[in-house]
Amino acid sequence: MGEVLEVKNGDKALHLKVKCNKVLEGAKLGDSIATNGTCLTAVELGSNYFTADVMHETVKRTNLKRLKVGDKVNLEKSITLATPLGGHLVTGDVDCEGKIVSIKRDGIAKVYTVEIEARLMKYIVEKGRITLDGASLTIVDFSANTLSVSLIPHTQEMITLGLKKVGDYINIETDLIGKYVERLMNFKEEGQAEKKSGITKDFLLKNGFF
Repeated sequence: MGEVLEVKNGDKALHLKVKCNKVLEGAKLGDSIATNGTCLTAVELGSNYFTADVMHETVKRTNLKRLKVGDKVNLEKSITLATPLGGHLVTGDVDCEGKIVSIKRDGIAKVYTVEIEARLMKYIVEKGRITLDGASLTIVDFSANTLSVSLIPHTQEMITLGLKKVGDYINIETDLIGKYVERLMNFKEEGQAEKKSGITKDFLLKNGFF
């Protein structure tokens, strides 16, 4: 985690300064640093901080607009093709904000239930993956417009979700693969409205996608 040192409001934009250490190791100007799961470009690097500009599209979709000096944020550098992948592929392109509606203890774990936009629920499956403020987590349950994840004590300490309370907003990024499958199945080429895609449910089943 890092700490917000400065937030400047601009023309439908933000300029952030974030205190950090680990993500600066080997970092270069122009590198991407995911901040609460939002892919940001480092425009200045210091000995213990980086700064980034946040454009209007990102301000609208993410909780970065809610940040205040002193807030903790999740930080992560981009992976390489040689990086061990312990979660799932995360792009840093946030779909929307979600709202924490419940936090319940379950043995050593805490179960967080998050309300998201109903239009995104089609990408939510039990034991599938979801990205909350940049953290790749397993979905343990869902309803018509909520999903739940369970965090062990170590994870609660390492990411900002462990500091959140009911009513707080977090960034949501759904699984990218589901979006591409949906697009392929529904796409129609111009002038070929009657042409059906060769991608069918049976095809996906045969090839191990379901």
